[in-house]
Amino acid sequence: MGNKRRGQNRGGGKRAPKNDEYRTDLLEKSDMHNERFAAYYKAQGILPEEEWESFLEALRCPLPTTFRVAGSRLTANSLNKAIIEVHVPMLSDVSFEGQRISPPVQLSWWTLHGLRYPDGLAWQFNVPKKVLRKSPEFKKFHSFLVFETEVGNISRQEAVSMLPPLFLGVEPHHRVMDMCAAPGSKTAQLLEALHAQDTLTASSIPSGLLVANDSDYKRTHLLIHQSARLPSPALMVTNLDASNYPTMKIPTESSNNGSKAKLTPLLFDRILCDVPCSGDGTMRKNLGIWKTWQPNDGNGLHSLQLRILQRAMKMIKPDGRIVYSTCSLNPVENEAVVAAALNSNPDFQLVDVSSSLPTLKRRQGLHTWRPTADKAVKTTYETYAALIEANPQAATNTKLTEGHWPPSNVGDLHLDRCMRIYPHLQDSGGFFVAVLERKPSASNTTAKKEKKRSADEVLDEREADAKKPRLKDESSTNTSTPQPDMEGDTPMVDGGAQMDTTPASDAKDGGGGSFKEMPYTFLSKDDPTLISCIDRLHLTPSFPSDNVLVRNPEGDVVRSMYLTNSIVKSVIQNNDFTRIRLTAAGTKVFTRQEGAKVHEKLEEAVKNEERKPGSAGVGAQYRILGEGLPVVLPYVEPSRIIEAGMQTLKTLVESYYPLLDSFEESFKNTMEGLELGCHVIRFPPGELQGASLSHDLVLPIWKSSASMTLMIDKKAKNALSLRVFGRELPSTANARPRKKDEQGATAVSIELDAALVKDEIKSEDLDDDGASDSAAMHTEVNTEEIVIQGL
Repeated sequence: MGNKRRGQNRGGGKRAPKNDEYRTDLLEKSDMHNERFAAYYKAQGILPEEEWESFLEALRCPLPTTFRVAGSRLTANSLNKAIIEVHVPMLSDVSFEGQRISPPVQLSWWTLHGLRYPDGLAWQFNVPKKVLRKSPEFKKFHSFLVFETEVGNISRQEAVSMLPPLFLGVEPHHRVMDMCAAPGSKTAQLLEALHAQDTLTASSIPSGLLVANDSDYKRTHLLIHQSARLPSPALMVTNLDASNYPTMKIPTESSNNGSKAKLTPLLFDRILCDVPCSGDGTMRKNLGIWKTWQPNDGNGLHSLQLRILQRAMKMIKPDGRIVYSTCSLNPVENEAVVAAALNSNPDFQLVDVSSSLPTLKRRQGLHTWRPTADKAVKTTYETYAALIEANPQAATNTKLTEGHWPPSNVGDLHLDRCMRIYPHLQDSGGFFVAVLERKPSASNTTAKKEKKRSADEVLDEREADAKKPRLKDESSTNTSTPQPDMEGDTPMVDGGAQMDTTPASDAKDGGGGSFKEMPYTFLSKDDPTLISCIDRLHLTPSFPSDNVLVRNPEGDVVRSMYLTNSIVKSVIQNNDFTRIRLTAAGTKVFTRQEGAKVHEKLEEAVKNEERKPGSAGVGAQYRILGEGLPVVLPYVEPSRIIEAGMQTLKTLVESYYPLLDSFEESFKNTMEGLELGCHVIRFPPGELQGASLSHDLVLPIWKSSASMTLMIDKKAKNALSLRVFGRELPSTANARPRKKDEQGATAVSIELDAALVKDEIKSEDLDDDGASDSAAMHTEVNTEEIVIQGL
């Protein structure tokens, strides 16, 4: 994968074929040596001498491909069943050039109480690219992975990267923060934990909250895109420097309804600090680190990492839990940070989690380590005093401080409760995890201090380093803008976005980009537009209409409506969205069918067509989004959910706007009796000509006067076709029927549906201010790039 940017080579020539069997396009295995790396880590004593060679050999081997089945519970269970029952048996007896190739396996070492990674959704396989390209069986599996990755149902995530959210122990009622969240693989895990009470077809509205933060504005939109496949009213995304995160206020629960509510700092139950790091634990996939590694990579990040962890400590509740993690092996970035943080705040302690995930092979944290500022690692120092004695100028010309060394009370801090994951233990990447908890008896000192913290306090804080792989000398540059990484585990340094209280159009992030976000306005439940939308979509009175917000300037037509839960609403209403640099909140559930001409044609079609008995007339201007349907479904009147069979699903999937006459008579009669507009169809389990649907499938459609359209995007439709019917859809041009040469509603309906298909794409890819969402740029996933990453 290297440092290639997504989208490269799209405009013209073909990619040059690569002859390498594994991902060694940057470095040959024989060149994977770094004397500085070996000298430094031997001096730290991270491993017994007898394990050293196996450790290095593991680092030189390609990292196995791991992926996690993500998204809604319905989709995840369906995909996992397809992998288990279809793909694994197909790949179980494959040989290539005389060698047997092992099929994908569920991560066996992610077991808890006899169960593999939650619902068995994490998989691993180790197959050379040559096999993926030339073996018919693996090529088919690869295509399956490509299509499901494109629509967000599969997340390429390194196995050890899945650890921190598991140790955080999130429950649906928890208030959670992910401080350095982009590109969002761990955020998705946290959302799944918040939505543990979801059913197969409907999403719950958890009472908890997830604030996902990243300091780079562009990466927040990648984060939003990654999180969209599990629509959550409990999600907020902010664009701030994690080390200077401002205090957010919410009303106290004891506030009297008759008086103005008192505001109190928002404290969290769980905080994930997966901090920027040097990333030498990722050498198996980021091969350039072999060439450039030197100890100052970690030395320069220590202070930033410490400030992020300390800030988290100030935002956590008593009994709250913090997980601090890095993909680095360097004790300066790991144990030294944890030790300094514990000594700065005695309210916290390390938690012994050795009994959790008992089959996970791990090593205890270190009690001793020897930092150095010598790039050649010819000398390391036992204490800071020893460094100063050897080099009196070290205090000013190096980034080392006394906090880089073990403190005098290191034995009292229980650093052995930290976890170190080494590549040779279970064929993984390198990783570090520490679980901290605020003591139950801790006083409310932190909350009192938080009340005094103002925005002005953080304006003068220095900007953090740009979040990118640390492959160069610390002194080279810290300002390059990171490129989004599909894998989600590349070591990156947090691009510090200083908090700014200037108007949204003028605010800047750490990379120099503008912060341009539309305001967040909650509609009154008596708003005529909202009432009309609810009525025309046939939602029940229990729909939480007081938690619907819009993102457009005052006076503009409402294009989209978002649904939040009560805590998200409270945060938005009691905090300036420009101060907390809020880039997303809740989940989009309704969108307006854009374009007056479309509705004029709709009206004209109805006027020109003889009204059929029972027809309800012109349809609604708003429709339910495919991604928002799981959230809205529990509130759709049961009598308005239309049931259809496999043949109907096949017709809807294979055609963009099939005529009503093309459906079975009973379904056709049902649809002709409904008003024009958005409807919901349920497809029960069934079989058709070898195709099988093993679970209920619920989808939104738009019904016109003489035809109907399945309102999901092209990639999702293609993935659905592969999953259920076992074949890829033809191109858009071939799939659309020819316009009949006739007058009346049929011709108008075809034109109308064509406009609606275009509008579906338009409404999904644009923000409410009409600007192209940067997340949309990341929905195009190049097949060859996925091959490079091992899929």
